[in-house]
Amino acid sequence: MTLHLPGADGALRAYEPRTEPLALTPGAPLTSRTVFSAAHVVADPYADTTPDSPAAVDWDATLAFRRHLWSHGLGVAEAMDTAQRGMGLDWAGAAELIRRSAAEAKAVGGRIACGVGTDQITGGTLAEVRAAYEAQLALVEESGAQAILMASRALAATAQGPDDYLEVYGHLLRQAAEPVVLHWLGPMFDPALEGYWGSSDLDAATDTFLEVIAAHPDKVDGIKVSLLDARREVDLRRRLPQGVRCYTGDDFNYPELIAGDEQGFSHALLGIFDPLGPLAAEAVRVLDTGNTEGFRALLDPTVELSRHLFQAPTRFYKTGVVFLAWLAGHQSHFTMVGGLQSARSLPHLSRAYELADGLGLFPDPKLAEERMRTLLHLYGVTP
Repeated sequence: MTLHLPGADGALRAYEPRTEPLALTPGAPLTSRTVFSAAHVVADPYADTTPDSPAAVDWDATLAFRRHLWSHGLGVAEAMDTAQRGMGLDWAGAAELIRRSAAEAKAVGGRIACGVGTDQITGGTLAEVRAAYEAQLALVEESGAQAILMASRALAATAQGPDDYLEVYGHLLRQAAEPVVLHWLGPMFDPALEGYWGSSDLDAATDTFLEVIAAHPDKVDGIKVSLLDARREVDLRRRLPQGVRCYTGDDFNYPELIAGDEQGFSHALLGIFDPLGPLAAEAVRVLDTGNTEGFRALLDPTVELSRHLFQAPTRFYKTGVVFLAWLAGHQSHFTMVGGLQSARSLPHLSRAYELADGLGLFPDPKLAEERMRTLLHLYGVTP
């Protein structure tokens, strides 16, 4: 049956929902690329909370979604910004998420890496920032997960220049038990990270970032770059020491970056691989056979959806991710911690539905249509 979806101009347009999903089932392990999906958390819809309350998480649904990703051969990047880290999920909630997900990964044989940050503090001295990082690193290592050293709002607010970043990161890398992933998150994802690595000049910041890696190459498994600049990522990738991987975090240009060129390629750690999980895994399996054209044929059509979800203000992409998880049947409601389900408009969500449905992402298109129709009705849209 026809849906009437509101556009940005407020006018309704007719849309005929798809009737068949893509036929995607779990397959062989991925071999040519290491691929992580940064997974969202599922809120408890019955918790009596406010946007300022500690997050109330539905642990069963949250862990079930991670098992879904693992079943398709993807790794899970846990407690990252997709999980609303610093946007509804505080450190106490993130710590519990890390413990539970790491235990679940061990039980099912899934790959997991977890975010290490400083969100138990809001500022302080460099010593306090370092101590906050150390406490989180210890928890992640104790859980048995790989550590991802995330960009720190507290460090961005405290550091006086590049030397402070070199000191803090050098200290953490020296004490890390196993090689970590360094995460450079751009200000489009979090405005508080403007000027990270000691400069708003990206060339200067890149030099500092590479200096950190060059001093401790044996402690850096890879870097995760989220700057939404494909050319800059490729240039940075080519300057990495031998053996240090680049995990793209570019939700605008991921097909070309993962496909790579004659000088190398990027692995992936992406928020968009939350809703795209099965399709992304299938595409990488095609790439595993050496079929780059087939890989691009599967993944290139998804970029329009990704660019839509991650449009400015980019930090609210999480709303679209959770919305699609609800439509796909991975959770029973469209509620988010911190009330973030209100962060995107009905026209934005309508377009997300249309693009995802066109790609065949919904395992049950009829369910997605019914849930979309319910949302439209709640907003007062009638045929």
